[in-house]
Amino acid sequence: MAKITTAERVSREASDNFVFQRSVLAYHHAAEIISGEVLEIGTGTGYGVEILAPKCTRFITVDKFLNPNVPLAENVERHQMVVPPIAFESGSFDFVVCFQVIEHIKDDMHFVREVARVLRPGGKFIVSTPNAPMSLTRNPWHVREYTAEALQNLLSISFSTITAAGVVGNQKIMEYYEKNREGVKRITRFDILDLQHRLPRQLLQVPYDILNRINRRRLLKKNNELTTSIQMSDYSVSSATENSFDLLFIAEK
Repeated sequence: MAKITTAERVSREASDNFVFQRSVLAYHHAAEIISGEVLEIGTGTGYGVEILAPKCTRFITVDKFLNPNVPLAENVERHQMVVPPIAFESGSFDFVVCFQVIEHIKDDMHFVREVARVLRPGGKFIVSTPNAPMSLTRNPWHVREYTAEALQNLLSISFSTITAAGVVGNQKIMEYYEKNREGVKRITRFDILDLQHRLPRQLLQVPYDILNRINRRRLLKKNNELTTSIQMSDYSVSSATENSFDLLFIAEK
């Protein structure tokens, strides 16, 4: 049996393609904006480093786990760190990039204030997170999920200007999403006591990972052409709506 990898670390595995391609889009969107000294919080496996690092004079990666596979270049540094706080001096960076991380952070207000602190005046925070209305089930790895309004309100505490955007998909993406919804329904129909919302989230993390991976691999097996044909170009960035898969905000200090 192939190794079960957590759904919270997006991989290049074919069954993750639906999520991976929109994650890559966020990096390419950020690459059009960033320059100077840049901090990425939550680098994960590092698949975005090669997209962002060439756009920076200095690129600092931070993650709670130090992944030896994160690509290194002359201007790239790796740091192991649990945030918040963010262990850099105030005004150290021109941009902070943080994709699919803020939903895992218990004290999100402290985190956002720390991001603002390490940014220089006029610096920008580029952040993505799942859009709560599009979630198919409770994700026990997430402390919370945000609506566009909730994320706007959080960022407004520390940032003066906020641009709210979201990642949307074309017809092919929506076809996959509906098939995924059907798979999730088949699994959750057994949860007649609604334990997914009653039990502490920590108790549900491993079962969620296993069932999520099984569902994604089943989708791949039954819909191989659809799953593997999804490309970054099947997603686009537009105004944030309830139908956005991810929220993608830019907040300026």
